[in-house]
Amino acid sequence: MTETAPVDWVPAECSLPTQQHPLRVAELDELLSHATALDRVGPTVLTVRLDAAPGTEELVRDLVRRETGCCSFFTFSLDRVEPATLLLTVSVPPTQVQVLDGIAARAGQLPRTTA
Repeated sequence: MTETAPVDWVPAECSLPTQQHPLRVAELDELLSHATALDRVGPTVLTVRLDAAPGTEELVRDLVRRETGCCSFFTFSLDRVEPATLLLTVSVPPTQVQVLDGIAARAGQLPRTTA
């Protein structure tokens, strides 16, 4: 998805300058396009299964670090669940469920990339 849809799910608590929101959403889209599976574990938890291609773990860790810096309510964990698979778990407090809803909705609209 090259054109970004309105990001009305970005919370007011996000300290990323508004003009940078489309860039961050594009980075998130790129990451999600490499997902092999998504699972909404509950209202406040989303898991993203990713192919552990070279460089993927570093890319995810960098994006997670920067996202946590502007939206401190996020909790992320990244685990290698198989030699070729990473599992990114994204959690939010109940007051931020709309953010996870927005991420899950975008993920469902993205074409999948195969390596």
